[in-house]
Formats: sequence, C-alpha cells, structure tokens
Amino acid sequence: MSDVPGESGIPQGLGGVLEPQVLEIPAANVRSSLAELENQASQVLNRLEYVKGAVEQQQQNPIPITPGFLQPDKKPTAEVLSTLETLISQLDVDEEPEFVLPPLDDAAQLAVITHSIASYLTSLDRQHLSRIVSKIVSDTNRWLSHMFRFMDCSTSYYRDSAECILYSVRLAIANRFPESVDNRLSQLQNATLYISENSSLFALQNTCRFIGLPVTNIRTVPCNVITVARGTMDASELQKMIATDVEAGKVPLFVMADLGSSVCGEVDNLAVIRNVCNLSNVWLHCQGHCLAALAVTKGTLTGIKAIPDSMTLNLGNWLGMSGVPCVLMYKQIPTSMLTLFDVDPILSNRLTALSLWTIMQTMGVDAISERIFMAFDSCRQMHEMLSKIEGVKIWSKAPRQEAGKSFRALLNSPINYCILFESAIPVVVFQFDGTCAEKNAATNEVTASVGSEADVLVESQLPSDAVDSKTKDEPTSKSNISSYFDRLNGWLGQILLRDCSQLNLEIINHSLHGTCIRYSPFAPGYGELLPLSEVIESVGQFIEAQIEILLATVKHKARFNQLVAESPVLRLIELNDWAGLGSVHYVPEGWETLLTDQAKTELNRLNSALVEMLKAHDGAFSLGEGTDGLICVRFGMVTSETDVEELLDLVIQTGLKIQENSKILDTMSEILKKGIEAATMDLQREADEKLWQDGILRQVPLVGRVVNWWSPPIKESGVKGRSLNLTQGVVESTENIYKYHMQMTAKPNQLPGNKNPPTPLVQTPISADGGESLHSRNPSASSQLSSGQSVDRTVSTVQQQHPQQAQSNVIAGGDTTAPATTAALAQ
Repeated sequence: MSDVPGESGIPQGLGGVLEPQVLEIPAANVRSSLAELENQASQVLNRLEYVKGAVEQQQQNPIPITPGFLQPDKKPTAEVLSTLETLISQLDVDEEPEFVLPPLDDAAQLAVITHSIASYLTSLDRQHLSRIVSKIVSDTNRWLSHMFRFMDCSTSYYRDSAECILYSVRLAIANRFPESVDNRLSQLQNATLYISENSSLFALQNTCRFIGLPVTNIRTVPCNVITVARGTMDASELQKMIATDVEAGKVPLFVMADLGSSVCGEVDNLAVIRNVCNLSNVWLHCQGHCLAALAVTKGTLTGIKAIPDSMTLNLGNWLGMSGVPCVLMYKQIPTSMLTLFDVDPILSNRLTALSLWTIMQTMGVDAISERIFMAFDSCRQMHEMLSKIEGVKIWSKAPRQEAGKSFRALLNSPINYCILFESAIPVVVFQFDGTCAEKNAATNEVTASVGSEADVLVESQLPSDAVDSKTKDEPTSKSNISSYFDRLNGWLGQILLRDCSQLNLEIINHSLHGTCIRYSPFAPGYGELLPLSEVIESVGQFIEAQIEILLATVKHKARFNQLVAESPVLRLIELNDWAGLGSVHYVPEGWETLLTDQAKTELNRLNSALVEMLKAHDGAFSLGEGTDGLICVRFGMVTSETDVEELLDLVIQTGLKIQENSKILDTMSEILKKGIEAATMDLQREADEKLWQDGILRQVPLVGRVVNWWSPPIKESGVKGRSLNLTQGVVESTENIYKYHMQMTAKPNQLPGNKNPPTPLVQTPISADGGESLHSRNPSASSQLSSGQSVDRTVSTVQQQHPQQAQSNVIAGGDTTAPATTAALAQ
C-alpha cells in the first residue's frame, strides 16, 4: 500500500477506513417526522389557547395534590395535559374569567411550534446540526441587517432583553480589554456603566452580579428638565461623569441609551451621546421600541454615524408574537472575543433563531413593516385624538411633525437617523386632568380678584414652613387632591379596560404624575388585533363622555361637601378607596352624643337599610365603611345635569321614612308583648276559675274519672284560647275561630243582608304605652299604616287545657315561634 497522502490530507491507503460515510436520510422520512410533530404540537397549542380561567371551574375541578415523589405508575398524556390546563386556568378571586393565553395567528403558531422542532433537531449528529444552524443564522443575520439598516453586523438570540444586556456588557469587556485574562480581570473591577435615571436598573444590576462587578459601579445619569427634552439622558452630565471617573482611575466601559422603552417613551439624543462615547472609547448600547421604526422607513437614512455599537431588537413584542427570541445586533468583532464567554462557541444561542427564520419567510418584509407601521400609526392617532379632549393631560412625548407630510410620506422620504426615532412614538400615557374643572369652580367662588392676587403675593413672600403649615390647615390639601385625582384616574382606567378591550391599555403608577393610563401596541398576542382608525375614533368618543362625567363630579364635589356640612343629619366620610362624588353617614339628630357600641350598631343597621332603599331608586348608591367602622352611603359619579341638593334631600327623606317605619315596628312589637302578657293573664285566670268551679276531686287521678262519669263536665266549660287583633288592639277569646274554623272580624261597612259574626265573649283592650288603648274597635289610620308591614294582622292561640302551657303555645300569624318574631320586631 502507498502512504502518499491524497488531496484531502489523508493517506490514500487509509481513506476508506478513516473517512466516515455520510448517510443520507430519505426526504420522505424527514417530512413525515416533521409533519407528525407539527400536527401534535398544533393540537396541544389549540387546546391550551382556549383554556379559560374561571373561579367556578377551580371549585368544581380542584388541582390534584402532587405527591412528594414521582409515582411508579405512568399517566396518560391526556391526564397530564388536563393537569396543565388546570394550572393555567388558575385566577385570583377578584379576577374575572378570561382567556389566559393570547390568541395565535398562523405565523405566531408556527413560531411556537418551531421550538418543538428545534428541540427535536438537537438529536441530530453534531456536524449535521452545525451545518443546519450555520445556514439558519446566516440567512437571519443577512435579513435583519438589511431590514434594520445595520450593515456588517453580527446577531445573537436570547430569551429576553435582560440576556441581551448581559451579552452586550460582555462584548464591551472583550472589546475594551483585549489583553490576557489576568489583566482583564484586574481592570474589570474599575469598570463603570452608565444608565439614565429614567430607565430600569434591574437588568443592569443583574448583569453586574452575574459577571462579578460591584453594583456600585453603575452610574445613574440625570435627565434633562427642560420641557423639550424632559425625561431624556443629559449628555452634558454624562460627559462630566465620565471625565470625573477617568480622573479617579475608573474605566468607563458601557453606556445604555433609551429609545422608547421607558414608561412615557422618551428618546435619548443618540447623536450627542454617540459623540461622547467616541471621545472616551465607551461601548454604546441602545434598546427601546423606537428601534422598530428602522424596519418601516423606505427612504434613504442619513446620519448613520449615530448607529450604536449594539442594540436589542424585541421582535416578539413588535410583531405581537410569542415564542420569538430577542435579537442582539452588534458590530463585528474578532471571533476570539465573540466566543469568549460561550460554553459552546458553535451552537450556543443560535438554534433559537429557527423560529425567527421561519416567521420572517412566512410573513415577508412587507407584512412585517406594515404591522410595525400600524402600531406606530395607532399611537399617533391616539395622541392626536386625546390632545383634542379637554380634561386630558398627555405625559408621553408628542410625535415630531413635518408640515404637509403624513407619517407614511415621512417614512418614504429621506430621513435622519435620529429624527426617525423622534417621529415614531411607541406609547401614549395620559390621565384625567381636573385643573380645568377646579379653575371653573374657583372662578365662580372668587368675588374679589384683587384680593386673591394680594393673597398670592403675600403667600409667595412667606417662608416655606409657613406655607406648609397653611397648606396643612386647609380642608383640602395638595396631597388629598392628588390622591383624589389618582382615584378618579383609577376609575377611568378600569372603565376603559372593561369597555375598550380592543386596545392594549394598562393602569400605571407614575413616580411624578401618579395614576395614569398607558397605551402600548407592542405586546405579545396583539399583532393582528391592532385597532383601525374607526375603532380609535369610537374609543375617543367614549373617553370624551367619561371625561365629561369626571369633570361634572369634580365640579359638584365642592357643593356636595358644603351641603353635607350644613345638614344636621349628614356627616361627611372620607374614603381612601372611593372615587365618586363622596360618601355620607346618616345620623339622626341627638345621636352623635350617644355613640356607644349599641348606638353604633343601630346606626349601621339604619344606614344599611338606607342604602338598600336608595339602591332600589338609583344604582349609583352603594354601601361603604369608614375607618371608624361606621356604615356610610357612597355616591357614585354624576353628570352635569345632576342636582346635588335633590340627591342629598332624597337621602334625608329616605332616612326619615326609615325612622318612622322603625317607630311603627317598635309600637307593634310593644303591642305584641302586651297582647301576649294579657292573653297569658286571661288564660291563667280562666284556668283558676275552672279549677274552682270543677272542684279539687276532678283533678285527683282515678277519683276524677269517677266524678266525671257520675257528673260529666259541660263541653263549653273548657279554657278558651286567646287571639290578638292588631286592627282593633284587643285580646279576644277564640270560640268563634273554633266554631267557624276561620278568623272573622266585624266590618264597619257591612251589607244589609249579611250578618256580623258574634262578638267574642272575652275582649281585653291593650295599648303600647300602658295607658289608654291606641286603637279603637274600628280600623284607624294607624292600624291601616301598620297593615303594610310584614306582620299578620291576627296573632292566634290554640285552646289550652293546662295554664302552664299557655305562654309557650302563643303563635303569631300561624307561626309557632311568636317570642322570636316578637323579639325580632322589637330590635
């Protein structure tokens, strides 16, 4: 055999032994396996997509308790998926049932399915898998670089933007310290990172902990305070901080600029920050939704010197899809630095690009650009619509406008790199502004403008502590006003979330402006649900109607408080969780000095009954509870036509009516008690008389039988029962009831041919006050008023044989629990 090496560098004699054979997999088998995987994954996704969370479902199908150890018996797939659905459908008690997972269109479903395919591909031979991954990454990198105007770049793919920041800091370390590892580690402790105070520090702090940097190395750069650039990074302060750190022996390493990822979507001045970083050799990283505008512009892009060293592309949010990785685009650096922190330099973080590779082909450039354009355009329409509504304050930045050019025409024309980001707004943050209502109310109340101006001048000359003390003494301080407007904005946000579900709205708590409402079209599952112009117009009309309600409520609140303060029976209650007109506590005159525990209980019962009657009249009333535990009446939102005096008069009149009804019930309860006592005394007296008439012998056992046989007792000689006639206010004997088997009462307007029932043998008048009877034998006005209550007119008793049982057998309206009924009426 010859040992001469061949063209491949392998000896020809050993070529057949050392060179492995490449086995070709039939294409039909590959297609069959992928098709089956896609079918199964689609079925599971469709099943999970329609999982609806509901509290009732949780109660009917509780989550099975998982044992501590894995059971030896296997479970069917359907049972495991059912358990997963139960976990997904879990909701809090206060949440309403809804579809938990976002809907998936064809492209989004394909992106999720490719994760299963990527896991399946890991079973391939390493060399085969490397060839597939290289092709996928090469295509995706080329498409993204052209779409986002970042030529000669590299890309990496991660789960979220936090991982992109971590890897970009690693790239900055490798680029700044290309020396040996020991020298790099010694200088790394002096590296400093810079971020705007308006951006979130969490991701950068996590990065420092991960790579071993002290968190104190993070420098927070102040923001501009001028109106035009409010909320953006102050480039002059950044330059000063970098110079100070260099003098202190620090190494400026990394600057993170914000292009629309903050709460209000501020955009940093990228051109100025780029110049500052170039002077100090600092790595510049950008993130934010405004970077998506690079994929929308069709014209020539000027000012490309401001391109950062790296930037994060959150394509999952921009396209409204789940399962799409975050992309880190960065300038090309040597391969040795690129793979410095990778465990597997060939396959690390590259196979995740498969989902992006598939959806970019299924959608195409035009569909991707159009979806992003619609998101930006909806923000511009929302901003324009809200700016026309009086009573709405917009805190997000206004889009840059070009005279005579629409947004689409602006994108099709040559545009500057930085001006592009100022023209595309990714969010709209707004809130209800009641200052106009306050100004109108103040204008109506001010009688001497000159005196008011003098007060302002005097107040401006007072020291700060005096002004603060004056503010505290005012009935409505600034803190109370801000908390009240926060509640109003919270109410507005809840109404919009409920009735404008076609918009991706959320309620946020801004550090400076309080409760606000934020619209952002960049969210997973929101891709094909972007609102059209007609939807935004209808939402604008709805918002305008709600703002009118809020303005009217703020306008009427001052008058409401004044009327409540002047009322002798109403007390104003401040509720920190109520955004309506206000809340009052109804206190009858003379009760405030008797607020014992029992009096508070009676007041709560009275106010609860008051709310129930008011809710039957108008659903705007509701039940509330103050900090002192007293029940109060809450007033909801009102309109401009609402008469506050009429509302409060309704509350007062309803309260008086409940008081009168309570007095009638107390009188009736007293009558019932007196009637029971009178019936008991009559029965006891008749029992004694019967015993005296019959003699003692009839009561002796055995002897009484002989006496009764010798001289039978008269049938009518037994003790007669008693009934309480509420109409006439008398206790009557019951011989007519047992004779005619019905309760009969003589009528005052009897027809000539009809006869009245015979008068009962015994009639005992009773009264509630222990004096003369409150009722005559004919129905009176008071008896007719009492007939409307939920008490039967007649309280009957059965005939008793033993006087000891007389009291326990008295019944009210056919019920055998008269004492309990009487006690309930007496309360």
